[in-house]
Amino acid sequence: QVQLVESGGGLAQAGGSLRLSCAASGRTFRTYAMHWFRQAPGKEREFVAGISWTGDGTLYSDSVKGRFTISRDNAKNTVYLQMNSLTPEDTAVYYCAADRTLRGVVYAQDMDYWGKGTLVTVSS
Repeated sequence: QVQLVESGGGLAQAGGSLRLSCAASGRTFRTYAMHWFRQAPGKEREFVAGISWTGDGTLYSDSVKGRFTISRDNAKNTVYLQMNSLTPEDTAVYYCAADRTLRGVVYAQDMDYWGKGTLVTVSS
C-alpha cells in the first residue's frame, strides 16, 4: 500500500516557477514509477510527467517538455515536479500517482495509487 500527499501548489504569475512535492508512505515507494497528472476545470485528467523507480528514465507530455522537470529522492520517499515558465494554461489540480512501471504511453487508468491533488493557479 502506498499513500501519496501532494504539496507546493499555489498562485504563480505567468513566467514564474513552482515546485510541487509528493510525499509517499510505505516501504515499497522506491519500487514504483511515479507520475504527475493534472486536471483543469471542465477537462479530462491528463498525463504530465513520469519517472522510473530508479530515476534513470523520465517521460514528459509535449505540453510541458522543456519547462517541467520530474525528479525523485527515494531516501526521502518524495517525488518532485519543478515547473518553470508557467502559463495560464498550466492552471489545474496536479495529482501524484504511482504505477509498477514507467510505460511508453501513460494512461490514468493504469495507475495503482493516487494522491488527492494540489491546486496550481497561474495568473496572466
